[in-house]
Formats: sequence, structure tokens, C-alpha cells
Amino acid sequence: MAQIVKRADKYRFYPTPEQAGELARTFGRVRLIYNKALAERTRAYTIEGRRVSYVESSARLTEWKRSGEFDFLLEVSSVPLQQALRHLQTAFANFFAKRARYPAFKSRKKSRASAEYTRSAFRWRDGTLTLAKMDAPLAIVWSRALPEGAEPSTVTVSKDPAGRGFVSMLVEEKIEPLPPVAETVGVDAGITALATLSTGEKIVNPRRERADRRKLAKAQRSLARKQKGSANRARIRLRVARVYARIADRRRDHLHKVTTRLVRENQVIAVEGLTVRDMVKNHSLARAISDASWRELRAMLEYKARWYGRTLVAVDRWFPSSKLCSACGTLRHTMPLNVREWECACGAVHDRDVNAARNILAAGPAES
Repeated sequence: MAQIVKRADKYRFYPTPEQAGELARTFGRVRLIYNKALAERTRAYTIEGRRVSYVESSARLTEWKRSGEFDFLLEVSSVPLQQALRHLQTAFANFFAKRARYPAFKSRKKSRASAEYTRSAFRWRDGTLTLAKMDAPLAIVWSRALPEGAEPSTVTVSKDPAGRGFVSMLVEEKIEPLPPVAETVGVDAGITALATLSTGEKIVNPRRERADRRKLAKAQRSLARKQKGSANRARIRLRVARVYARIADRRRDHLHKVTTRLVRENQVIAVEGLTVRDMVKNHSLARAISDASWRELRAMLEYKARWYGRTLVAVDRWFPSSKLCSACGTLRHTMPLNVREWECACGAVHDRDVNAARNILAAGPAES
């Protein structure tokens, strides 16, 4: 049965100089309001022992606009400023529910520059998008069309560290489930291979980024030699950001292709319930784990399985998938990371990762 899902489609766009100036002002005001509201909430929480609501923060925003000290807030659309307060409210709700850490202040250099516009702050007409305070529509590169008849309910405009502009449109889309299939698969996330399947196949990480890594190292060495605050340092920092962006884009594209294929070919997908946040604390493996993007791989499998009528099963993180013989069920006491192949007393010879994937698949139904 088809289902209606909310989906964010992201596109590159190229602003005019006037639009770039308007967006830069908006990004700065959004960051300012978020930080001021966060400071107010922190003061109230630490000194007065009380929580500040969104309504109170919104009233403070009105006071700031009328105070005369922050007249420049009136230069940009009020909607992104209100949305910043809503995002802060969500951040605190997640913190108090112990789902996230305490909200952090936004940095001009390190935080992503973004602004969110709701339906009252943009005009969508004949496939063109015009934001509030702008006279002309954005020059969007339509890499793929929006669903027929779909109209965005929310638009988020952002600029990444490489200076590229993106617009993300939240739309409702009708998605048909895929035809049922008989195949099931277990997936073992790895470092030498992105994923190993219970079929014996190993899906490797993209190797094209090795050349990018060399470029990145060269650019970072050049950046370290530049004087802080100089124009040359800013130029090299942009070069470093562009290499990072290229690596991230290629990795994300690879993950989309892998997860789409797994969802199309299998009715049930069993994975390990890994806690990546704890695993990256191992400094010797942190970069390799981050490069493999296990968290993003799992997230993509979750929403694609939900959309297309598949079942994703997560096996308990403490399940001894690597130490258990998939042939006879014998459990080994230890299994060092450097052991990639081993032989069980029953005579079965195992590839460590393939054996783990088969055990994950076998344990999957018990977890569902």
C-alpha cells in the first residue's frame, strides 16, 4: 500500500550578488538570535533554576527588535529568526530527554550557515522559488524534478564551508512499496570493507578518495604555514573545504547506491546495533570508522526500508557475531582484531566478516 512521506530534496543554487548579500545578512542574524536566546536560557537555567519556553524566547526577540540596539534585525525576514528559536527549543527538548548533549553556541567559522523559511516567507510559482526580501527567484540547478504536483512546505537555504549554496525543500511524496522478494541478507559493517554480506560479497569503500586525501594533506600543510588572519590563509582554507566537500559528496553517493541496492534486492536486512559514538573514542580506529560512515549507512537503510516496505532488523550490539561459528554454533572465548580468518573445531574455515554477517542474519528474526 502506497504511503505519503515527507521528503527533503536538496539542490545546488547560484545566487546573484544581491541574493548572496541578503542571505549573508540572514545567516548572521539567525546565528545571533540563536546564540542570544541560548545565552538567556543558560543564564535562567544555571542561576534561577528554571526553564525558558519558546513563547518567552519569542517575546524576547520582539523586545530586541524594538530596543533600538538591534534595528538591523528588521532588515531580514522574521521567519528564519523565529525558526532559529524553534530549533533551539527542539535542542533543549532533546537535551532534557537525554537524547542529546547541551546545545552549543553557533560559530561563524565552524557552524553551517543556514536559514529556514516556512510557507509564508517564500513564493513557489511555476517551478521557481523566490525567498522573502528578494525580487528574483533563485537560480536552482534541478538535478532531479520534484514529485509531480508537489509544493514545498518548508525551504532551508544553506552555505557549506566550500562556499556552495544549497536549498532543501520539504515536500510530501507518494511512494509505492517494492514488490516482495524472498531474499534476506545479513550485513556486517567493517573498516577494510564498508560492508560484508552474508552471501560472501564484500562491498569496499570508495578508493577514489585516496587521491583526494593526498590533496587534502598538501592543502592542510600549506594552510599551517599561512599567517592567521591573512588573505592567503582564507584562500587556502577554502581549498581545504572544497577537498573535504568532494570526499563527502563521493562517500554519500556511494552509500546511496549501496543502500538502495540492498533494499531493492532483499525483503529483510539484518544489521549490527553498533554505537558509533562510543566506538570512535578508540583513537586508533576513529578516522577509519568515521570514513566508513556506519551511522549514515544505517540511517539510509532505516528510512529506505520504511518507505519501500522492507524490514530492517538490528541485532543486539553485544551479540558475539565474530566469535560464533555459523556452522556449528561453537563460541570462541577471544577473537583479536588481527584475526581475519579462523578454523572451528568442527572443521569449518571462516572469513571473519562473512561469518559475522551470517550470524547476524541468523539472529535477525529473534530480534524482530
